[in-house]
Amino acid sequence: MTDPKKHIKTKFIFVTGGVVSSLGKGLASASIGALLESRGLTITLQKLDPYINVDPGTMSPFQHGEVFVTDDGAETDLDLGHYERFTNARLSRRNNFTTGQIYDSIITKERRGDYLGCTVQVVPHVTDEIKGKILSISNGVDVAIIEVGGTVGDIESLPFLEAIRQLRFDLGKENVLYIHLTLLPFIATAQEMKTKPTQHSVNKLREIGIQPDILLCRCDRPLTSELKGKIALFCNVERDAVISAEDVKCVYEVPLVFHREGLDDKIIKLLNIWTRAPKLEQWEELIKKVNSLRGEVTIGIVGKYVNLQDSYKSLHEALIHGGIANNCAVNLIYIDSEEIEKKGAAQVLKNVDGVLIPGGFGSRGVEGKIAAIRYLRENKVPFFGICLGMQVAIIEMARDLCGLKDADSSEFNPDTTAPVVDIMETQRGINAKGGTMRLGAYPCVIKKGSRAHAAYGSTEISERHRHRYEVNNVYRQTLEKAGVEFSGLSPDESLVEIMEFRHHPWFVACQFHPEFKSRPLSPHPLFRGFVKAVMAHKAQARKGRAGKGGKKASSSAPRKNSRKQTRSDEADKG
Repeated sequence: MTDPKKHIKTKFIFVTGGVVSSLGKGLASASIGALLESRGLTITLQKLDPYINVDPGTMSPFQHGEVFVTDDGAETDLDLGHYERFTNARLSRRNNFTTGQIYDSIITKERRGDYLGCTVQVVPHVTDEIKGKILSISNGVDVAIIEVGGTVGDIESLPFLEAIRQLRFDLGKENVLYIHLTLLPFIATAQEMKTKPTQHSVNKLREIGIQPDILLCRCDRPLTSELKGKIALFCNVERDAVISAEDVKCVYEVPLVFHREGLDDKIIKLLNIWTRAPKLEQWEELIKKVNSLRGEVTIGIVGKYVNLQDSYKSLHEALIHGGIANNCAVNLIYIDSEEIEKKGAAQVLKNVDGVLIPGGFGSRGVEGKIAAIRYLRENKVPFFGICLGMQVAIIEMARDLCGLKDADSSEFNPDTTAPVVDIMETQRGINAKGGTMRLGAYPCVIKKGSRAHAAYGSTEISERHRHRYEVNNVYRQTLEKAGVEFSGLSPDESLVEIMEFRHHPWFVACQFHPEFKSRPLSPHPLFRGFVKAVMAHKAQARKGRAGKGGKKASSSAPRKNSRKQTRSDEADKG
């Protein structure tokens, strides 16, 4: 393991959670990072995931939620999206690791003989491996914020908790801080907030050997002074270390709530850090904008994981950012694409002002997405496609505008006679999950005069990818004759990155995932442009001018297609 004494210049904050999951450790960690940055400190963040999967790349979105991709191509936990949205930290594969990665590394070392015949045990070998991963991110930063996934009491989390317990002895008390996030439920029948779950959670943590320094108490109303005193007494923390983490209307208000509670003051006092006064004007201005939005639009997200909105977490936030940039509230409606297959696009989409079709893998629901795109194209409703959203747009236009009735992706129908979306030659024959993925940041050259160029204001960009299949270059010329404009290409022009439809007010789709780089203080150009187009469409519709010069509204019921179901729904992961 790395010598802990080499990292003595960095302070470490460990964030744990208790009582129940989904309390918001990721948002809390990100907000702490934002507060410390506002004081002039440099920070980084890391998520420790107790599950045995090596990474979330092959996990179902229904179980894990969104897979967040970093510039270096790591498939990581969605909490890294919170970290990047709230702070200036740019994260990599080192900022998220799992039990699976820990054991994979240890077993590799054992087989190689690195342990010189020792019996490999949880302590010290597993805990040393965890500590090494934690210390590896600390170079060059003032504070490293480490979030431990799961809930105190879970058997999977024990090695991680033991490792962070040891680090206080390794690094010194003044260099390590423990923050515990816990729940204070309000019992309506008793009209009382209960502290017992928090007491039990802290007791469980103390049994492991960790005494929390600060408690973040999730609640739906402010904590009284008396209640804070009671919690402090029974949980053995200072009174001003009991922080009310009250529910907020907008997640970007959390740093301001924590600051008003004195959290950042308490952190720098306990860690003995000197900093400047916090500069939170940009966050205050952001919340003022959010609370005074004038416009309002409704955007439909047509996908297949709509029953768990965390599957589209970054997408959701990026649309909100686009709305803020346009002084407009964005109402999101999640639409199961299979509903369109049953009822038709005109019926399902009649109440939305614009539609976004996100990424995904597998053939389930694809025909509904294709029907939606045909409806949007013919009725000139703003459309934004991402990853699979671009691929199904290519399929739809190849079928309807180019006369390629059998057009499809070889992912869905390997026997199609018109594979307008296909896997790259260099990826054929690779069977390992993730082995055929184009992951991480890739450059893109944008065509001048295109809508993408108007949005970015640049001809050279870099965006993050997570996909296997590409637009088949064999059909590019055919599609261009039908009105498709390939406005973004790889520098060697071998890969399509952005496509547009010329005869439409806003019909833009991209192969990459722009949502991963959108920030509340710096909305992504494509989301800003999309929301602006949706606002214009709604305004036009109000004046009764929608659809002039276009085709008659189509029911866009899904067409029959003899595609083969190549994957079961259970194996449909991405």
